[in-house]
Amino acid sequence: MRIFEVIKKMAFDKSLDKALFSESAEFETTKVTVSVMSYNEGTAKLQLSRENLNPESGDYRFAKLGRLFKEEAEAVIPLIKKALEKM
Repeated sequence: MRIFEVIKKMAFDKSLDKALFSESAEFETTKVTVSVMSYNEGTAKLQLSRENLNPESGDYRFAKLGRLFKEEAEAVIPLIKKALEKM
């Protein structure tokens, strides 16, 4: 088997990724989403993601989560607790 065939078989397939839970905490210019995801019917995993508001278009764009402000952490902790119930 050629190396590119192996890599192709290992590639992420979005159609196999299922959201078991997803809820967001919205702030002035950003939102943090807590999700429980299962890939290919595998073990459920907790996912945290951030989206920043584009002031020109009004759309949210994916951004690296990085660090949380205290206000964000306080809003996300209850969502994490709800997500844990789905795992």
